[in-house]
Amino acid sequence: MAHLLLIDDDPALIPTLVRQVFPAPAHRVEVAGTGAEGLERVSAAPPDVILLDLRLPDQSGLDVYRQIRRIDARIPVIFVTMAKTADAAIEAMRQGAYDYLSKPLDPLQLRRVVGEALEVARRMRQPAVVAETAPDPDVDGAIVGRCPAMIEVYKAIGRVAAQDVPVLITGGSGTGKELVARAVYQHGPRAKAPFLALNCAAIPENLLESELFGHEKGAFTGADRRRIGKFEQCHGGTIFLDEVGDMPLALQAKMLRVLQEQAFERVGGNETVRTDVRLIAATHRDLKAWSEEGKFRPDLYYRLGVFTIHLPPLRERGDDLPILVRYYLRRFSRELGREVHEVAPEALERLGRCSWPGNIRELQSVLKQALLQARGTTLLPAFLPPLPGEDSGPTTAPPSAAGDPDLEAFIRLCLACDDGDQYAEAHRRLDRLFLARVLEATGGNQQEAARRLGIARETLRRRLRELELHLNRRSEAEDDEPS
Repeated sequence: MAHLLLIDDDPALIPTLVRQVFPAPAHRVEVAGTGAEGLERVSAAPPDVILLDLRLPDQSGLDVYRQIRRIDARIPVIFVTMAKTADAAIEAMRQGAYDYLSKPLDPLQLRRVVGEALEVARRMRQPAVVAETAPDPDVDGAIVGRCPAMIEVYKAIGRVAAQDVPVLITGGSGTGKELVARAVYQHGPRAKAPFLALNCAAIPENLLESELFGHEKGAFTGADRRRIGKFEQCHGGTIFLDEVGDMPLALQAKMLRVLQEQAFERVGGNETVRTDVRLIAATHRDLKAWSEEGKFRPDLYYRLGVFTIHLPPLRERGDDLPILVRYYLRRFSRELGREVHEVAPEALERLGRCSWPGNIRELQSVLKQALLQARGTTLLPAFLPPLPGEDSGPTTAPPSAAGDPDLEAFIRLCLACDDGDQYAEAHRRLDRLFLARVLEATGGNQQEAARRLGIARETLRRRLRELELHLNRRSEAEDDEPS
Protein backbone atom coordinates (compact mmCIF):
# COMPACT_ATOMS: atom_id res chain seq x y z
CA MET A 1 0.00 0.00 0.00
CA ALA A 2 1.41 3.38 -1.05
CA HIS A 3 1.29 5.97 1.73
CA LEU A 4 0.65 9.58 0.61
CA LEU A 5 0.62 12.59 2.92
CA LEU A 6 -1.08 15.81 1.79
CA ILE A 7 -0.12 18.90 3.82
CA ASP A 8 -2.69 21.49 2.75
CA ASP A 9 -5.26 23.65 4.53
CA ASP A 10 -7.84 23.24 1.75
CA PRO A 11 -10.62 21.42 3.62
CA ALA A 12 -12.16 19.52 0.73
CA LEU A 13 -11.22 20.18 -2.88
CA ILE A 14 -7.61 18.96 -3.17
CA PRO A 15 -7.91 16.06 -0.66
CA THR A 16 -10.96 14.79 -2.53
CA LEU A 17 -9.14 14.94 -5.86
CA VAL A 18 -6.05 13.15 -4.48
CA ARG A 19 -8.21 10.37 -3.01
CA GLN A 20 -10.04 9.99 -6.34
CA VAL A 21 -6.79 9.70 -8.28
CA PHE A 22 -5.18 7.40 -5.67
CA PRO A 23 -8.06 5.33 -4.26
CA ALA A 24 -8.00 2.82 -1.39
CA PRO A 25 -7.02 0.09 -0.72
CA ALA A 26 -3.97 0.38 -3.00
CA HIS A 27 -3.23 3.83 -1.54
CA ARG A 28 -3.56 5.42 1.88
CA VAL A 29 -4.00 9.20 1.78
CA GLU A 30 -3.55 11.21 4.97
CA VAL A 31 -4.26 14.94 5.24
CA ALA A 32 -2.65 17.47 7.56
CA GLY A 33 -4.08 20.97 7.70
CA THR A 34 -0.99 22.72 9.10
CA GLY A 35 2.75 22.46 8.79
CA ALA A 36 3.13 21.44 12.43
CA GLU A 37 0.60 18.62 12.06
CA GLY A 38 2.28 17.45 8.89
CA LEU A 39 5.70 17.32 10.57
CA GLU A 40 4.23 15.29 13.44
CA ARG A 41 2.85 12.74 10.96
CA VAL A 42 6.17 12.56 9.09
CA SER A 43 8.04 11.93 12.35
CA ALA A 44 5.54 9.28 13.51
CA ALA A 45 5.24 7.34 10.22
CA PRO A 46 7.26 8.61 7.22
CA PRO A 47 5.07 8.47 4.09
CA ASP A 48 6.22 7.35 0.66
CA VAL A 49 5.44 10.71 -0.99
CA ILE A 50 4.40 14.12 0.36
CA LEU A 51 2.24 16.71 -1.43
CA LEU A 52 3.04 20.05 0.25
CA ASP A 53 1.26 23.37 -0.23
CA LEU A 54 3.56 26.38 -0.34
CA ARG A 55 1.05 28.46 1.62
CA LEU A 56 0.11 27.06 5.03
CA PRO A 57 -1.69 28.84 7.87
CA ASP A 58 1.09 28.46 10.45
CA GLN A 59 4.35 28.61 8.44
CA SER A 60 5.67 28.64 4.90
CA GLY A 61 5.84 25.47 2.87
CA LEU A 62 9.58 26.03 2.31
CA ASP A 63 10.20 26.04 6.07
CA VAL A 64 8.20 22.83 6.43
CA TYR A 65 10.14 21.28 3.58
CA ARG A 66 13.50 22.04 5.19
CA GLN A 67 12.33 20.36 8.40
CA ILE A 68 11.09 17.33 6.42
CA ARG A 69 14.56 17.06 4.87
CA ARG A 70 16.08 16.93 8.34
CA ILE A 71 13.71 14.13 9.35
CA ASP A 72 14.22 12.04 6.19
CA ALA A 73 15.77 13.50 3.03
CA ARG A 74 14.71 10.46 0.99
CA ILE A 75 10.98 11.30 0.98
CA PRO A 76 10.01 12.78 -2.42
CA VAL A 77 8.20 16.08 -1.78
CA ILE A 78 5.94 17.53 -4.49
CA PHE A 79 4.95 21.15 -3.98
CA VAL A 80 1.45 22.37 -4.76
CA THR A 81 1.47 26.03 -5.72
CA MET A 82 -0.43 28.87 -7.34
CA ALA A 83 1.08 29.95 -10.68
CA LYS A 84 2.22 33.30 -9.28
CA THR A 85 4.38 31.60 -6.65
CA ALA A 86 6.30 29.48 -9.17
CA ASP A 87 9.61 31.14 -8.24
CA ALA A 88 9.31 29.80 -4.71
CA ALA A 89 8.54 26.32 -6.05
CA ILE A 90 11.59 26.44 -8.31
CA GLU A 91 13.68 27.44 -5.30
CA ALA A 92 12.27 24.42 -3.45
CA MET A 93 13.35 22.17 -6.31
CA ARG A 94 16.80 23.72 -6.20
CA GLN A 95 16.93 22.60 -2.58
CA GLY A 96 15.99 19.05 -3.56
CA ALA A 97 12.19 18.89 -3.90
CA TYR A 98 10.99 16.29 -6.39
CA ASP A 99 8.63 18.47 -8.48
CA TYR A 100 5.85 21.01 -8.23
CA LEU A 101 2.27 21.16 -9.50
CA SER A 102 0.18 24.25 -10.10
CA LYS A 103 -3.39 24.72 -8.88
CA PRO A 104 -5.92 23.75 -10.06
CA LEU A 105 -4.43 20.26 -10.18
CA ASP A 106 -4.65 18.29 -13.42
CA PRO A 107 -5.64 14.69 -12.45
CA LEU A 108 -3.56 13.13 -15.26
CA GLN A 109 -0.49 15.17 -14.37
CA LEU A 110 -1.03 14.41 -10.67
CA ARG A 111 -1.17 10.67 -11.39
CA ARG A 112 1.98 10.79 -13.53
CA VAL A 113 4.14 12.89 -11.20
CA VAL A 114 3.10 11.13 -7.99
CA GLY A 115 3.42 7.73 -9.69
CA GLU A 116 7.00 8.55 -10.72
CA ALA A 117 7.76 9.81 -7.20
CA LEU A 118 6.44 6.56 -5.69
CA GLU A 119 8.80 4.63 -7.96
CA VAL A 120 11.73 6.82 -6.85
CA ALA A 121 10.78 6.23 -3.21
CA ARG A 122 10.63 2.48 -3.81
CA ARG A 123 14.09 2.43 -5.34
CA MET A 124 15.56 4.33 -2.39
CA ARG A 125 13.97 2.25 0.35
CA GLN A 126 13.71 -1.22 -1.13
CA PRO A 127 16.69 -3.15 0.26
CA ALA A 128 19.04 -4.64 -2.30
CA VAL A 129 19.73 -7.82 -0.31
CA VAL A 130 22.81 -9.89 -1.08
CA ALA A 131 21.87 -13.57 -0.68
CA GLU A 132 23.99 -16.56 -1.65
CA THR A 133 20.97 -18.83 -1.11
CA ALA A 134 17.36 -18.13 -2.06
CA PRO A 135 15.89 -15.60 0.40
CA ASP A 136 12.27 -15.18 1.41
CA PRO A 137 10.09 -14.65 -1.71
CA ASP A 138 8.82 -11.37 -0.26
CA VAL A 139 12.29 -9.86 -0.83
CA ASP A 140 11.99 -8.09 -4.18
CA GLY A 141 15.45 -6.53 -4.43
CA ALA A 142 17.59 -9.60 -3.79
CA ILE A 143 20.88 -10.24 -5.55
CA VAL A 144 20.91 -14.03 -5.54
CA GLY A 145 23.80 -16.35 -6.34
CA ARG A 146 26.85 -18.09 -4.95
CA CYS A 147 29.01 -18.82 -7.99
CA PRO A 148 32.62 -17.52 -7.77
CA ALA A 149 31.89 -14.58 -10.07
CA MET A 150 28.97 -13.41 -7.89
CA ILE A 151 31.04 -13.80 -4.73
CA GLU A 152 33.51 -11.36 -6.29
CA VAL A 153 30.62 -8.96 -6.97
CA TYR A 154 29.60 -9.07 -3.30
CA LYS A 155 33.18 -8.41 -2.22
CA ALA A 156 33.42 -5.47 -4.62
CA ILE A 157 30.21 -3.92 -3.25
CA GLY A 158 31.61 -4.21 0.28
CA ARG A 159 34.94 -2.66 -0.70
CA VAL A 160 33.58 0.38 -2.54
CA ALA A 161 30.27 1.19 -0.80
CA ALA A 162 31.84 3.27 1.97
CA GLN A 163 34.24 5.07 -0.39
CA ASP A 164 32.79 8.24 -1.91
CA VAL A 165 34.12 7.57 -5.43
CA PRO A 166 32.41 6.98 -8.80
CA VAL A 167 31.47 3.39 -9.57
CA LEU A 168 31.04 1.85 -13.03
CA ILE A 169 28.88 -1.28 -13.24
CA THR A 170 29.27 -3.32 -16.43
CA GLY A 171 27.40 -6.33 -17.74
CA GLY A 172 24.79 -7.37 -20.25
CA SER A 173 21.21 -6.12 -20.26
CA GLY A 174 19.11 -7.83 -17.61
CA THR A 175 22.00 -8.88 -15.35
CA GLY A 176 20.84 -6.74 -12.41
CA LYS A 177 23.05 -3.66 -12.64
CA GLU A 178 20.53 -1.39 -10.91
CA LEU A 179 20.28 -3.80 -7.95
CA VAL A 180 24.05 -3.56 -7.51
CA ALA A 181 23.85 0.25 -7.76
CA ARG A 182 21.20 0.31 -5.03
CA ALA A 183 23.31 -1.99 -2.85
CA VAL A 184 26.30 0.36 -3.18
CA TYR A 185 24.05 3.33 -2.33
CA GLN A 186 22.34 1.68 0.64
CA HIS A 187 25.62 0.55 2.22
CA GLY A 188 27.34 3.89 1.64
CA PRO A 189 27.61 7.16 3.58
CA ARG A 190 24.81 8.78 1.56
CA ALA A 191 22.19 6.12 2.34
CA LYS A 192 19.94 8.67 4.09
CA ALA A 193 20.14 11.12 1.18
CA PRO A 194 18.21 10.95 -2.12
CA PHE A 195 18.88 8.37 -4.84
CA LEU A 196 17.78 9.21 -8.39
CA ALA A 197 18.05 6.88 -11.38
CA LEU A 198 18.09 7.95 -15.02
CA ASN A 199 18.34 5.83 -18.17
CA CYS A 200 20.45 7.73 -20.72
CA ALA A 201 19.22 5.53 -23.58
CA ALA A 202 15.54 6.19 -22.85
CA ILE A 203 15.69 10.00 -23.15
CA PRO A 204 16.02 11.78 -26.52
CA GLU A 205 19.43 13.38 -27.05
CA ASN A 206 18.04 16.91 -27.21
CA LEU A 207 16.37 16.51 -23.79
CA LEU A 208 19.03 14.58 -21.88
CA GLU A 209 21.23 17.59 -21.09
CA SER A 210 18.26 19.51 -19.71
CA GLU A 211 17.17 16.48 -17.68
CA LEU A 212 20.61 16.19 -16.09
CA PHE A 213 21.61 19.85 -15.68
CA GLY A 214 18.39 21.85 -16.07
CA HIS A 215 17.79 24.87 -18.28
CA GLU A 216 17.01 28.57 -18.04
CA LYS A 217 13.80 30.16 -19.24
CA GLY A 218 14.05 30.81 -22.99
CA ALA A 219 17.01 28.47 -23.49
CA PHE A 220 15.18 26.78 -26.37
CA THR A 221 11.71 26.60 -27.90
CA GLY A 222 9.26 25.50 -25.23
CA ALA A 223 11.50 26.46 -22.28
CA ASP A 224 8.86 28.65 -20.63
CA ARG A 225 10.35 28.42 -17.14
CA ARG A 226 13.58 27.54 -15.39
CA ARG A 227 14.04 23.81 -14.91
CA ILE A 228 16.15 22.26 -12.17
CA GLY A 229 18.11 19.23 -13.38
CA LYS A 230 18.87 15.99 -11.58
CA PHE A 231 22.40 16.99 -10.54
CA GLU A 232 21.10 20.10 -8.79
CA GLN A 233 18.02 18.39 -7.41
CA CYS A 234 20.02 15.49 -5.95
CA HIS A 235 22.57 17.63 -4.08
CA GLY A 236 24.08 15.55 -1.28
CA GLY A 237 22.75 12.28 -2.69
CA THR A 238 23.52 9.66 -5.33
CA ILE A 239 22.71 9.63 -9.04
CA PHE A 240 22.56 6.37 -10.99
CA LEU A 241 23.05 6.79 -14.74
CA ASP A 242 22.04 3.62 -16.53
CA GLU A 243 23.33 2.97 -20.06
CA VAL A 244 25.86 5.80 -19.77
CA GLY A 245 27.54 4.43 -22.91
CA ASP A 246 24.62 5.84 -24.92
CA MET A 247 25.30 9.40 -23.75
CA PRO A 248 26.02 11.76 -26.70
CA LEU A 249 29.65 12.79 -27.12
CA ALA A 250 28.79 16.49 -26.83
CA LEU A 251 27.29 15.90 -23.38
CA GLN A 252 30.19 13.78 -22.15
CA ALA A 253 32.47 16.82 -21.81
CA LYS A 254 30.00 18.44 -19.42
CA MET A 255 29.71 15.21 -17.48
CA LEU A 256 33.51 15.07 -17.14
CA ARG A 257 33.52 18.56 -15.61
CA VAL A 258 30.85 17.55 -13.09
CA LEU A 259 32.97 14.60 -12.00
CA GLN A 260 36.13 16.67 -11.77
CA GLU A 261 34.83 19.92 -10.29
CA GLN A 262 31.27 19.17 -9.08
CA ALA A 263 30.15 22.22 -11.10
CA PHE A 264 28.10 22.88 -14.25
CA GLU A 265 25.89 25.46 -15.99
CA ARG A 266 22.24 25.00 -16.85
CA VAL A 267 21.39 24.92 -20.55
CA GLY A 268 21.17 28.52 -21.76
CA GLY A 269 22.69 29.91 -18.56
CA ASN A 270 26.02 31.37 -17.44
CA GLU A 271 25.68 30.83 -13.69
CA THR A 272 28.00 28.13 -12.33
CA VAL A 273 26.02 25.74 -10.16
CA ARG A 274 27.86 23.79 -7.47
CA THR A 275 26.69 20.34 -6.52
CA ASP A 276 27.75 17.42 -4.35
CA VAL A 277 26.65 14.06 -5.73
CA ARG A 278 28.05 10.57 -5.93
CA LEU A 279 27.80 9.09 -9.41
CA ILE A 280 27.15 5.42 -10.08
CA ALA A 281 27.03 4.55 -13.79
CA ALA A 282 26.15 1.37 -15.64
CA THR A 283 26.47 0.16 -19.21
CA HIS A 284 26.16 -3.00 -21.27
CA ARG A 285 28.76 -1.67 -23.71
CA ASP A 286 32.53 -2.15 -23.69
CA LEU A 287 33.47 1.47 -22.93
CA LYS A 288 37.18 0.79 -23.36
CA ALA A 289 36.62 -0.44 -26.91
CA TRP A 290 34.20 2.40 -27.57
CA SER A 291 36.71 4.97 -26.36
CA GLU A 292 39.35 3.49 -28.67
CA GLU A 293 36.87 3.79 -31.57
CA GLY A 294 36.10 7.43 -30.72
CA LYS A 295 32.52 6.72 -29.60
CA PHE A 296 33.18 7.52 -25.94
CA ARG A 297 35.58 10.02 -24.37
CA PRO A 298 38.62 8.18 -22.97
CA ASP A 299 39.05 10.75 -20.17
CA LEU A 300 35.44 10.24 -19.06
CA TYR A 301 35.86 6.47 -19.23
CA TYR A 302 38.91 6.60 -16.95
CA ARG A 303 37.10 8.96 -14.59
CA LEU A 304 34.00 6.77 -14.40
CA GLY A 305 36.01 3.58 -14.10
CA VAL A 306 37.79 4.50 -10.84
CA PHE A 307 36.16 1.35 -9.49
CA THR A 308 34.44 -1.16 -11.80
CA ILE A 309 32.07 -3.97 -10.86
CA HIS A 310 31.38 -6.50 -13.59
CA LEU A 311 28.23 -8.62 -13.53
CA PRO A 312 28.57 -11.99 -15.30
CA PRO A 313 25.91 -13.14 -17.79
CA LEU A 314 23.50 -15.79 -16.53
CA ARG A 315 24.96 -18.44 -18.84
CA GLU A 316 28.30 -18.14 -16.99
CA ARG A 317 26.88 -18.46 -13.48
CA GLY A 318 27.00 -22.25 -13.25
CA ASP A 319 25.01 -23.63 -10.33
CA ASP A 320 23.21 -20.33 -9.69
CA LEU A 321 20.42 -21.15 -12.16
CA PRO A 322 18.56 -23.65 -9.90
CA ILE A 323 18.77 -21.20 -6.98
CA LEU A 324 17.40 -18.37 -9.12
CA VAL A 325 14.63 -20.53 -10.61
CA ARG A 326 13.39 -21.66 -7.19
CA TYR A 327 13.58 -18.13 -5.76
CA TYR A 328 11.61 -16.50 -8.60
CA LEU A 329 9.21 -19.45 -8.77
CA ARG A 330 8.22 -18.92 -5.14
CA ARG A 331 8.05 -15.15 -5.49
CA PHE A 332 6.02 -15.06 -8.73
CA SER A 333 3.71 -17.86 -7.53
CA ARG A 334 2.69 -15.63 -4.66
CA GLU A 335 2.30 -12.57 -6.92
CA LEU A 336 0.21 -14.45 -9.51
CA GLY A 337 -1.87 -16.41 -7.00
CA ARG A 338 -0.45 -19.80 -8.01
CA GLU A 339 0.40 -22.81 -5.84
CA VAL A 340 3.50 -23.96 -7.74
CA HIS A 341 6.18 -24.88 -5.19
CA GLU A 342 8.45 -27.30 -7.06
CA VAL A 343 10.18 -27.50 -10.41
CA ALA A 344 10.48 -30.83 -12.22
CA PRO A 345 14.04 -31.99 -12.93
CA GLU A 346 13.20 -32.19 -16.65
CA ALA A 347 12.05 -28.55 -16.62
CA LEU A 348 15.20 -27.49 -14.78
CA GLU A 349 17.29 -29.43 -17.29
CA ARG A 350 15.59 -27.66 -20.19
CA LEU A 351 16.09 -24.26 -18.55
CA GLY A 352 19.74 -25.17 -18.08
CA ARG A 353 20.18 -25.72 -21.84
CA CYS A 354 19.12 -22.15 -22.65
CA SER A 355 21.86 -19.60 -23.35
CA TRP A 356 19.80 -16.78 -21.76
CA PRO A 357 20.73 -13.82 -23.98
CA GLY A 358 18.38 -11.65 -21.89
CA ASN A 359 19.91 -12.83 -18.58
CA ILE A 360 17.93 -12.54 -15.32
CA ARG A 361 15.22 -10.38 -16.89
CA GLU A 362 14.56 -13.03 -19.53
CA LEU A 363 14.47 -15.79 -16.89
CA GLN A 364 11.88 -13.82 -14.93
CA SER A 365 9.71 -13.41 -18.04
CA VAL A 366 9.94 -17.13 -18.90
CA LEU A 367 8.95 -18.19 -15.37
CA LYS A 368 5.98 -15.81 -15.28
CA GLN A 369 4.74 -17.19 -18.60
CA ALA A 370 5.20 -20.74 -17.34
CA LEU A 371 3.29 -20.03 -14.12
CA LEU A 372 0.34 -18.66 -16.06
CA GLN A 373 0.19 -21.98 -17.96
CA ALA A 374 0.88 -24.20 -14.95
CA ARG A 375 -1.60 -26.58 -13.34
CA GLY A 376 -0.87 -28.34 -10.08
CA THR A 377 2.00 -27.70 -7.69
CA THR A 378 4.96 -28.66 -9.92
CA LEU A 379 6.41 -26.75 -12.86
CA LEU A 380 6.62 -29.22 -15.76
CA PRO A 381 8.56 -28.81 -19.05
CA ALA A 382 5.25 -28.59 -20.96
CA PHE A 383 4.41 -25.34 -19.15
CA LEU A 384 7.56 -23.59 -20.37
CA PRO A 385 7.27 -21.27 -23.38
CA PRO A 386 9.73 -21.51 -26.30
CA LEU A 387 13.15 -20.54 -24.96
CA PRO A 388 15.21 -18.13 -27.09
CA GLY A 389 18.75 -19.36 -27.49
CA GLU A 390 17.85 -22.81 -26.16
CA ASP A 391 20.62 -25.30 -26.87
CA SER A 392 18.95 -28.63 -27.57
CA GLY A 393 22.13 -30.53 -28.33
CA PRO A 394 23.92 -31.66 -31.49
CA THR A 395 21.00 -33.70 -32.81
CA THR A 396 18.88 -30.60 -33.32
CA ALA A 397 19.12 -28.81 -36.65
CA PRO A 398 20.31 -25.20 -36.50
CA PRO A 399 17.64 -22.49 -36.64
CA SER A 400 16.42 -21.85 -40.17
CA ALA A 401 14.08 -19.54 -41.97
CA ALA A 402 12.89 -22.36 -44.21
CA GLY A 403 9.58 -22.62 -42.36
CA ASP A 404 8.77 -19.00 -43.25
CA PRO A 405 8.74 -18.41 -47.05
CA ASP A 406 8.44 -14.63 -46.65
CA LEU A 407 11.42 -14.46 -44.32
CA GLU A 408 13.44 -16.77 -46.58
CA ALA A 409 12.69 -14.52 -49.57
CA PHE A 410 13.66 -11.46 -47.55
CA ILE A 411 17.02 -13.03 -46.62
CA ARG A 412 17.71 -13.97 -50.27
CA LEU A 413 16.97 -10.37 -51.27
CA CYS A 414 19.44 -9.03 -48.71
CA LEU A 415 22.11 -11.55 -49.73
CA ALA A 416 21.79 -10.29 -53.30
CA CYS A 417 23.26 -7.00 -52.08
CA ASP A 418 27.01 -7.56 -52.64
CA ASP A 419 28.45 -4.23 -51.49
CA GLY A 420 30.15 -5.63 -48.37
CA ASP A 421 27.49 -4.27 -46.01
CA GLN A 422 24.77 -6.92 -46.04
CA TYR A 423 24.02 -6.55 -42.32
CA ALA A 424 23.21 -2.84 -42.64
CA GLU A 425 21.22 -3.51 -45.83
CA ALA A 426 19.12 -6.14 -44.03
CA HIS A 427 18.34 -3.69 -41.24
CA ARG A 428 17.50 -0.92 -43.70
CA ARG A 429 15.12 -3.13 -45.68
CA LEU A 430 13.51 -4.51 -42.52
CA ASP A 431 12.99 -1.02 -41.07
CA ARG A 432 11.41 0.22 -44.30
CA LEU A 433 8.90 -2.63 -44.20
CA PHE A 434 8.29 -2.75 -40.46
CA LEU A 435 8.09 0.98 -39.72
CA ALA A 436 5.73 1.50 -42.65
CA ARG A 437 3.43 -1.25 -41.31
CA VAL A 438 3.46 0.19 -37.79
CA LEU A 439 2.62 3.67 -39.08
CA GLU A 440 -0.13 2.17 -41.21
CA ALA A 441 -1.55 0.43 -38.13
CA THR A 442 -1.53 3.70 -36.15
CA GLY A 443 -3.06 5.77 -38.93
CA GLY A 444 0.22 7.66 -39.38
CA ASN A 445 0.38 8.79 -35.73
CA GLN A 446 4.10 8.91 -34.95
CA GLN A 447 3.61 9.33 -31.22
CA GLU A 448 1.54 6.14 -30.99
CA ALA A 449 3.94 4.32 -33.33
CA ALA A 450 6.91 5.30 -31.15
CA ARG A 451 5.03 4.09 -28.06
CA ARG A 452 4.34 0.70 -29.66
CA LEU A 453 7.95 0.38 -30.80
CA GLY A 454 9.29 1.38 -27.38
CA ILE A 455 11.48 4.20 -28.73
CA ALA A 456 11.49 7.99 -28.49
CA ARG A 457 9.46 9.86 -31.10
CA GLU A 458 12.58 11.82 -32.18
CA THR A 459 14.38 8.52 -32.78
CA LEU A 460 11.50 7.33 -34.93
CA ARG A 461 11.40 10.59 -36.89
CA ARG A 462 15.16 10.51 -37.49
CA ARG A 463 14.94 6.94 -38.78
CA LEU A 464 12.00 7.84 -41.05
CA ARG A 465 14.05 10.69 -42.54
CA GLU A 466 17.03 8.38 -43.08
CA LEU A 467 14.79 5.87 -44.86
CA GLU A 468 12.97 8.64 -46.77
CA LEU A 469 9.62 7.43 -45.47
CA HIS A 470 7.05 10.26 -45.46
CA LEU A 471 3.63 10.70 -43.88
CA ASN A 472 0.74 12.47 -45.53
CA ARG A 473 0.04 15.98 -44.30
CA ARG A 474 -3.12 15.02 -42.39
CA SER A 475 -1.27 12.43 -40.28
CA GLU A 476 1.66 14.77 -39.59
CA ALA A 477 -0.66 17.48 -38.35
CA GLU A 478 -2.57 15.11 -36.11
CA ASP A 479 0.66 13.72 -34.68
CA ASP A 480 1.93 17.18 -33.73
CA GLU A 481 -1.11 17.92 -31.59
CA PRO A 482 -0.19 18.21 -27.91
CA SER A 483 -0.64 14.98 -25.98
